[in-house]
Amino acid sequence: MVSKLQPLGDRVLVKPIEKEERTKSGIYLPDTAKEKPQEGEVIAVGPGKMYENGKRIPMDLKVGDKVIYAKYGGTEIKVDDVEMMILRESDILAKKANK
Repeated sequence: MVSKLQPLGDRVLVKPIEKEERTKSGIYLPDTAKEKPQEGEVIAVGPGKMYENGKRIPMDLKVGDKVIYAKYGGTEIKVDDVEMMILRESDILAKKANK
């Protein structure tokens, strides 16, 4: 999927990864019982934060990274009927290591 949005500054566009709809014991969960996703895939990355002296801090993330982000961080948006999140790099807690 090619994003139509380019985040600015130290912001990142993330597509949440939905969790399994049933428990380990096989019970299906209704939408109201599901927790907000906290994992996602980076779709687009801004150029990085700009200091007052004109120097830019490069981002630690790149497109395709799988990340874990703060539960109530960021802004939810829809792009072509797909739920997305715009987060600051500081709202991202961890990046999953590639195996």
